[in-house]
Amino acid sequence: MELSKYIDHTLLKADATVAQIETLCQEAVDYNFMSVCINPVHIPVAKMALGNSDVKICTVIGFPLGANTTAVKVFEAKQAVEAGATEVDMVINIGAAKAGDWKTVESDVRAVVEAMPDHVIVKVIIETSLLNDEEKTLASQAAQRAGTDFVKTSTGFSTGGATLEDVALMRKAVGADLGVKASGGVSNYAEAIAMIEAGATRIGASKGIAIVTQKPADLTGEDNY
Repeated sequence: MELSKYIDHTLLKADATVAQIETLCQEAVDYNFMSVCINPVHIPVAKMALGNSDVKICTVIGFPLGANTTAVKVFEAKQAVEAGATEVDMVINIGAAKAGDWKTVESDVRAVVEAMPDHVIVKVIIETSLLNDEEKTLASQAAQRAGTDFVKTSTGFSTGGATLEDVALMRKAVGADLGVKASGGVSNYAEAIAMIEAGATRIGASKGIAIVTQKPADLTGEDNY
């Protein structure tokens, strides 16, 4: 798969304007990205801007804290899909994860997964920067048991983003059949390739254009890829 199709072209800032979302969508079409990842309020704008292109609309649920009730997450996800989203990235109940309450973590995810039509991709954000390695493994496995399509490292709004070590750990936790999304801090070609080699099958990035247009020689002075 070409590198551009690993990219969820992302703009989740609180002050994002309609004009910026329209630009994001045009960039996604121009560079053949997999999706645009936007806040739910911007889904109608993206749907209109993307038209008949094959760029997907990804949105975020329970974002960025994961502390909404399950019922709110389910409602938010349903409403997002009705508005035109075809992928939803939901944040786990991080407090429950820290308490070792994996039953609550799993049931929260399952409720959203089961509320989604078959064509909708669900990605579960475990917020790796707030978890230790054991918790990252158990959170990934809880999401997998709940039926998610992907596990995702980060919101980009906490204390850190994706690391190679976390991507590799999550890949080991879920095996070969589940998607792993690296999100937060991936900003150039070399970092993207490293994430893919570590096990990522999707990359959330606000710097997608730089990732796909930067030549390897620009980074090292020689072509190592």
